[in-house]
Amino acid sequence: MIDPRRLRVLRALADHGTVTAAARALHLTPSAVSQQLAALESEVGHDLLRRRGRRVSLTPAGELLVRHANAVAAELERAQAMLAAFDAGETGRVEVGSFASAITQVVAPALAALRVRAPGVVLRVRDVEGHASVPLLLDGEIDLAITEEYRLRTDDRRLTRFPLYTEPFDVVLPPAHPLGGRAEVDLGDLADEDWVVTLPGNPVRDVVELACEQAGFAPRIAHASDDFSAIGALVGAGAGVALVPRGAVRGVPVRGAAPLRRVVAAVRAGSEDHPLIKLVREALHHPAGTYSDS
Repeated sequence: MIDPRRLRVLRALADHGTVTAAARALHLTPSAVSQQLAALESEVGHDLLRRRGRRVSLTPAGELLVRHANAVAAELERAQAMLAAFDAGETGRVEVGSFASAITQVVAPALAALRVRAPGVVLRVRDVEGHASVPLLLDGEIDLAITEEYRLRTDDRRLTRFPLYTEPFDVVLPPAHPLGGRAEVDLGDLADEDWVVTLPGNPVRDVVELACEQAGFAPRIAHASDDFSAIGALVGAGAGVALVPRGAVRGVPVRGAAPLRRVVAAVRAGSEDHPLIKLVREALHHPAGTYSDS
């Protein structure tokens, strides 16, 4: 193995021309420089220096090794610069878990902004439902989770959360539905309809069932899917009605106090001040603030 510290001595000799001048530049004694160069020759198995009295010059093998030494020094400088950029939050990778509509509304615009503002920051996005992203966050598989506020325990000190946006739920009606021409729809008017909802365990289903309960009925569930595009297609085919977040499928506003989805970004407690996390949070907040219907 070649000792990179000895390569530095060889480079100094090539730069300054004499052992004395190299020693002065390195803050070493001429004897120490000579010893380092002799040890380097032993390591590589080649004569690196031509010695003529007090003067020395590089052999072809020495010149070849200097070129490699310069390349090694350049890589070390780049590594040092990258580490400094990493410490400053200008480079690195952040893993984000988010449900699909938030990817569309805030994550994708944030990713585009970061590519311009901080090209050294790589955002890796994973499509995952909000209720499933928190375990991934706590397990260290992602660095930031975008989820619904009410899915997070307020007393969970393992997490720090930051509000992103609030969006209402809209009613989605089949074509030519009698209520389709209204500016707003009363949920109670849909008590006798078939419903298209998300699967059990999806927090959107919880919101729908609670909203219907508050309107005085339990929805008659005919179809279920966690894909909002599929829900929209089923409603469009006349399979039933749906209540979905506005960012997922645009529908008709609910009369009165519409159900709301409050969306937050959550990180592991203690990581909120990491420069990369802060940079991503700031990038998320701009499109979130533009999008929010709160």
